[in-house]
Amino acid sequence: MDRTDVASLRQNYTRDGLTESAADPDPLHFFHRWFDEALAAGVTEPNAMTLATVDDDGQPAARVVLLKGLDDRGFVFYTNYESRKGRELAAQPRAALVFWWEGLERQVRIEGTVEKVTAEESDAYFTSRPRGSRLGAWVSDQSRPIADRSVLEERLDEVEQRYDDESVPRPPHWGGYRVVPTLLEFWQGRPDRLHDRLEYTRSGEEWRMRRLAP
Repeated sequence: MDRTDVASLRQNYTRDGLTESAADPDPLHFFHRWFDEALAAGVTEPNAMTLATVDDDGQPAARVVLLKGLDDRGFVFYTNYESRKGRELAAQPRAALVFWWEGLERQVRIEGTVEKVTAEESDAYFTSRPRGSRLGAWVSDQSRPIADRSVLEERLDEVEQRYDDESVPRPPHWGGYRVVPTLLEFWQGRPDRLHDRLEYTRSGEEWRMRRLAP
């Protein structure tokens, strides 16, 4: 069987550069700018981000989730509190995020502490979701083993009947987390792997920016 020679796969990045003068002193404002540019460029799901957590044994785990809130306090996503990531965040409330916007040859890394958003914030977002997604939050014991797909289908039938013609409330085990950043790194692809990297770290209420070697 033919196998892809992964070692030979290469992409030379030539689209743009990143200078200190072009960056914003506030990395969250800078992220907003890059995010808006990703939207304007038609990047598929620009709010998709890799979320990394760690368990008590130091074993990391990563998965893609969707950014659903962004302000000066941080980056918000929603999930099942009893999922693997929820259990890990309860024990170790720190996380890392990565955004990759291929069309712009850009990456943003974020590290920070994690806190639950308020019940009011979770309720407001949950109400905005499609009905099917709200039902699904009741159906899935996220990250837990199940015998087969029929388990989900049977639970969905049960939940649909329970909330037939009624508003679907937010489950108590479901809600939002906010990653409060302590570090952001903006990466712009450049030719010959000499990429531009600007790192911001928080110092009290201020942010310090420095350039990193690629």
